[in-house]
Amino acid sequence: MKLQPLADRVVIKMVEAEETTKSGIILTGSAKEKPQVAEVIAVGPGVKDSKMQVKVGDKVITSKFSGTEVKIEGSEYIIVKENDILAIVE
Repeated sequence: MKLQPLADRVVIKMVEAEETTKSGIILTGSAKEKPQVAEVIAVGPGVKDSKMQVKVGDKVITSKFSGTEVKIEGSEYIIVKENDILAIVE
């Protein structure tokens, strides 16, 4: 199944949080922070004459409580408006 967002919507998939710290300490499930970095999976066409600023494959930071979570074929995705994306990680 393919997901094609409409208007200024973007489909993202959260990137897994690190399980160990830089010093080698292994984090338990409760010590891990909720990831805020996501990968762009699909991008809508935009609205009117405005061009979408993100593209498929970009790593982005989103607002913590934005978007709609969906589960398709065992994978979890979030559909957000483009203006809920705060930054592109380079």
